[in-house]
Amino acid sequence: MGKIISSYIFPHPPLIVPEIGKGDEKGAQKTIEACEKAAEEIRKEKPSTIILTTSHAPLFEDYFFINDYKTLKGDFGRFGARQVKLSFENNFKMAESIIEFANEKGFDAGGINEGIGKRYGISGELDHGALVPLYYISRVYSDFKLVHIAMSTLTLEEHYKFGMCIGQAVRNSDENVVFVSSGDLAHKLKSDGPYGYNKHAGEFDELFVKSIEKDDIDSILDINDKLRDEAAECGLRSFVIMLGALDGYSVDPKVYSYEGPFGVGYMVARIGVGEEDTSRRIIERRIKGRSKSVDPYVSLARKALETYVREGKVLDDYDGLPEEMTKERAGTFVSIKKKGELRGCIGTIAPTRENIAKEIIHNAISSGTADPRFYPVKPYELDELDYSVDVLMEPEAIDSIDKLDVLRYGVIVRAGRRTGLLLPNLENVDTPKQQVSIALQKAGIGPNEDYTMERFEVIRHK
Repeated sequence: MGKIISSYIFPHPPLIVPEIGKGDEKGAQKTIEACEKAAEEIRKEKPSTIILTTSHAPLFEDYFFINDYKTLKGDFGRFGARQVKLSFENNFKMAESIIEFANEKGFDAGGINEGIGKRYGISGELDHGALVPLYYISRVYSDFKLVHIAMSTLTLEEHYKFGMCIGQAVRNSDENVVFVSSGDLAHKLKSDGPYGYNKHAGEFDELFVKSIEKDDIDSILDINDKLRDEAAECGLRSFVIMLGALDGYSVDPKVYSYEGPFGVGYMVARIGVGEEDTSRRIIERRIKGRSKSVDPYVSLARKALETYVREGKVLDDYDGLPEEMTKERAGTFVSIKKKGELRGCIGTIAPTRENIAKEIIHNAISSGTADPRFYPVKPYELDELDYSVDVLMEPEAIDSIDKLDVLRYGVIVRAGRRTGLLLPNLENVDTPKQQVSIALQKAGIGPNEDYTMERFEVIRHK
């Protein structure tokens, strides 16, 4: 069985390569010395493979690029040092195994067709995010194969779960692996730096460095997007992939250095990896710790979508539900959110199934897989979703917008066969005029056309 024997966080400023810095690199001497120390540790560990994640390889929205070029090579020509060239053998077996485990969890991962890559200007050459750490490592140790992996734009928790797939692939191999995670921290530490100053940049770096030192993975996964944007960090998702690969193992983190001499935060750290440790199954613990609603309407919606996405089956077992769910009929809407943002919402104005339970089951599946505004929910997303279920009361016709109340009533607008509906008590819908306008847009009805209105109440389950 293979093992990740250690992992490292490396920064990647090209300036710390002497052939590029030409003396200016001395401004980051602490970082250089720490990189050399980390490289020496890797030499002693003698890994057969280095898995490297970087924030500067080809980036896709929901696809993890895993370099499939036979030889992984690159140079520093972009930085005036084309003579500094590095080349490594790709560990195809390991890369294919990572892709296989990732695909099983619903992640899209793999290489890029060379023709398509050329068409869109995407290169399989090693980026500087990979080259800078490898420059220091290869000066003292080069007897390893390489796996070169990019980030995506998915959530931090999803990057962590992707890292767990890498951990599975390593365990399924016979390799001794060192995981190198490349990335810089905040880019706005100084007003005279290339990216300017933001008062929250230092806050971000302090939070991340302390969290690594304390092995506080939850604080890292809970870093909000606003703080990340204000700090202008670049490496967080790369680091989180690495942390995910260590899930379920004891660790011994040591920060070798941190500094921000040019307005950008550089951190070098080693995270030693011990034996299996069930207390460090971070995602498993986070899922258990999340408050799952005991409301049977919401629980049924969740179970219906999870069963369909994971098993491809429509849920048909709903014993133990309240009698009104199995005996009564009503239209229902199932709304799904992810990190506070809408992820899907589909429903029925009037009942179409034999009971409320079946109405919820089918609308939950449709909300997660058939809302045309979103791509279908993937298995790795299920643990991050929040549900609400609205059971619609009988609508009543109204002849004036004055009879609407956005908190109490939803609205249905009709013109011929075109129908639009908006639920009550929605965020950012503050007036009946807004409510009707949105419903008309959804139906494709012009504001000057003749249309009828109905109002309805709902029982909302969250």
